[in-house]
Amino acid sequence: MKSGKCIGTLLALALLLPLGALAADNGQQHHEKFTLVDSVQVGNTLLQPGDYKAEWNGTGPNVQVEILHGKKTVATVPAQVIEKNQPSPYSDVIVKPNGNTKTIDEIDFANKKESLKLAQGQSSGM
Repeated sequence: MKSGKCIGTLLALALLLPLGALAADNGQQHHEKFTLVDSVQVGNTLLQPGDYKAEWNGTGPNVQVEILHGKKTVATVPAQVIEKNQPSPYSDVIVKPNGNTKTIDEIDFANKKESLKLAQGQSSGM
């Protein structure tokens, strides 16, 4: 009788594991590092040169991106995930002039087909 309960429990777990994997894939968290060599504006936040990390959930196209410096979130901005035909050979931050400052337009990540196109003027600083 005990072995029947154990087998039933194992069978139930075996059936539930694929469902958990599907749920995790739908809410997939992404995090990629990038480096800024100049000060740039992200919404209302001025980011200084240094190493940063972009984090977002899901595959897009519309996502909310958190920009982290170390472990601290310094800005949150809406973005679009862009699928490229070829992986980017290196990480690159594409900026646009915006008056006296530069604004991040797009972030490409080394060896990834995904890029982030940041929405302009819609950021919350932390």
